[in-house]
Amino acid sequence: MMNNTMEAFEPYFRDYLVHFVKSADPKAELADSRFSFRDHMIKAAQANSKPLWNYEAGVTLMGARWLYEVTGDEFYRNCITEFMDHHIAEDGTIKYLDVNELNLDKINSGKILYYLYEQTGEERFKKAIETLMDMLHRHPRTSTGNFWHKTIYPYQIWLDGLYMALPFYLEHEVKYNNNENSGDIFSQMSHVHELMYSKKDHLHYHAYDEKKVMIWADKETGLSHNFWLRSIGWHLMALIDLYELSNEEIFEQHKQYAEWFKEALNGVMEYQDKESKLFYQLIALPEVEGNYLETSGSAMVACSILKACRLGVLQEEKWADRGIEILQALYDQKMVCIDGVWHLKDICEVAGLGPGNERDGSVEYYLSEPVVMDEVKGIGAAMMAYAQYLKLKAHI
Repeated sequence: MMNNTMEAFEPYFRDYLVHFVKSADPKAELADSRFSFRDHMIKAAQANSKPLWNYEAGVTLMGARWLYEVTGDEFYRNCITEFMDHHIAEDGTIKYLDVNELNLDKINSGKILYYLYEQTGEERFKKAIETLMDMLHRHPRTSTGNFWHKTIYPYQIWLDGLYMALPFYLEHEVKYNNNENSGDIFSQMSHVHELMYSKKDHLHYHAYDEKKVMIWADKETGLSHNFWLRSIGWHLMALIDLYELSNEEIFEQHKQYAEWFKEALNGVMEYQDKESKLFYQLIALPEVEGNYLETSGSAMVACSILKACRLGVLQEEKWADRGIEILQALYDQKMVCIDGVWHLKDICEVAGLGPGNERDGSVEYYLSEPVVMDEVKGIGAAMMAYAQYLKLKAHI
């Protein structure tokens, strides 16, 4: 395994987590003006008259959990519990969550609830899990049985939503429901492979519109027209999480998740930039003017590889250094020190499709979204990748 020097990661993540925890408390003063998470929360609160329960927090919370598991540093665990104490009431109510807004992005932060329930035994966490499961049971679906991404995106499957909801759903099935609905989850992933995987390009398209009416959708296939890196990263992480969560009782599904993961990863690695070892925002179009090596999606690829090595899905001797070289490249090329302060740069702030004509899925659209520093999705993905690196090194 490669020898690596990434010592600025941990103090940077710790600074961010202090800020992250304070972002959950509207009365707290900002800890660090570098980080945009609080700004995001404030804008959301102004738009909705209340703070949001959102998927970005879930990425950070999982990174903090994994860092606690591998380091034993109570700082990380305390960040999780303090943040969630601001969101989960004593009766199990999830503050700031509208249970009638059926939106897969609202599920992701719930993944940490399983961990908190197991660690503390507090019933409020189990009640919050069941609240989110009730939302999934009511969630609308396509004719194939796949969840719509959101009710404002009807009849649409997005790669993003697979990560947001399906590992949460499967963990519930495995732990509390005797795998009763594990076949539903497997079926949804099977349809994604059938509908959204390009055999020619060896990549998955960002989204699929069953009705083939959206401005971004091909009128014959219903597929979006481009391969967006971060959506591909969400998909890889979903697959390796589903593999980890599935058990011997559903062995065939367990095995197939591994096969889909390896197929998807092999396709992604065809597009790795040979010089930088990173991946482009529009992964299959490196020569397009304005395209850039994007941080969050590259971190997700690294995280997926390193986790798959830990779980034995990939041969560690062959793949570990490939995952580490991506993480090291992020550190070397995307961590920058400005006036003595560390920053993580080149993060796509946001990208999506629709709901009207404003986000048309074109090359120009994906390259028009702001490229920022110190944004939560990039930091969270880098935390997760770094934690998986430490776990692999420690054989945890």
